[in-house]
Amino acid sequence: MLTGEITIRVRYAETDRMGLLHHANYLVYFEQGRTELLRQRGISYKELEDQGHLLVLTRVEVRYRRPARYDDLLTLRTTVVRATAVRIDHRYELFRDGELLAEGTSTIACVDRAGRVQPLPDVLRGKP
Repeated sequence: MLTGEITIRVRYAETDRMGLLHHANYLVYFEQGRTELLRQRGISYKELEDQGHLLVLTRVEVRYRRPARYDDLLTLRTTVVRATAVRIDHRYELFRDGELLAEGTSTIACVDRAGRVQPLPDVLRGKP
């Protein structure tokens, strides 16, 4: 299983009036985690798009356990749970000082510019 971690500091603009990380920003963080996993594989999302491979979110789920607050330093762990010919399933765990704040899952599918499902490029399926 491919796993990566990134560090994210909660910015003021990402919080609500209570000073808590707004729920929608967890999805933004998950996207950052996926993007960095691609870089870890030696390819950027821009390169994939330039090659005609678009990765679209088809399902996402988040379980919020504890709130994150402005200026918190967080660690996001992103794991590829499964990759098929056309999709990738990810798992996310967001921590502050080792405490699990949120966890989630997502599925992304590979489509062409017309929105038709197409096979994932070999680099995303673990092939040389």
